[in-house]
Amino acid sequence: METHANYTSFVAVGDSFTEGMSDLLPDGSYRGWADLLAARLAARTPGFCYANLAVRGKLIGQIVSEQVDVAAAMEADVVTLVGGLNDTLRPKCDMARVRGLLEEAVERLAPSCGTLVLMRSPGRNGPVMERFRPRMEELFAHVDALAARHGALVVDLYGSPVLGDQRMWDVDRLHLTAEGHARVAEAVWQTLGLDAETDWQALLPPPARVGWAARRAADLRFAREHLGPWIARRLTGRSSGDGRPAKRPELLPYEPPAPQDLVLRPDRVAGS
Repeated sequence: METHANYTSFVAVGDSFTEGMSDLLPDGSYRGWADLLAARLAARTPGFCYANLAVRGKLIGQIVSEQVDVAAAMEADVVTLVGGLNDTLRPKCDMARVRGLLEEAVERLAPSCGTLVLMRSPGRNGPVMERFRPRMEELFAHVDALAARHGALVVDLYGSPVLGDQRMWDVDRLHLTAEGHARVAEAVWQTLGLDAETDWQALLPPPARVGWAARRAADLRFAREHLGPWIARRLTGRSSGDGRPAKRPELLPYEPPAPQDLVLRPDRVAGS
């Protein structure tokens, strides 16, 4: 049963996960769970307004300095804050600093909005996940504590087996597919107290058997096209978001894209 009838405005704060990578549209832009959620909320409420301040590659310090005060000033009904995971993936990470910055963000945002939504982000099952799991769980424990202290909602994506399924992740192994983003949108929708439209935790069918040669080819492609450039950016202190503006910097009425802009690329479907 729905606990809220209407939300009139939504502001999304964060990094590439909230920007929408890798839910790629034919025009080369990214959609993602926040856009999907905004479209569904807008369909319920005339004049619904949406801003997405997220920029790929941002660390929690950059999110706090560049996005948080802007979002707080918008005084939206709903604000989502997802950040800190990029920090945990760095070889050297000061988790005490990450926790402190996340707390600063929550303290600024919670009083300024109707509902603050935090997340325990999903992670792709595999060796990278296992390596960084202790940091992630430390971050998520802090998220839970902050939510309890400030009356925020928490969307637990980390605890979802289906979002750990490798088929829910793009070839870069860092970002969700279109289906993954759709499931996150549904999870946030339900956390906001709105009636479920799908079972976002429904498991995928058993995977097809993939031969050794195909797995190695995929690993080589990943290393060449994604891992190598990612390491190069880390070594040179650059970010994929350097110089990139916010996705949707102003809180303006939401207009859904034209139907032809929503045709998904075949290689972005889970299981492909």
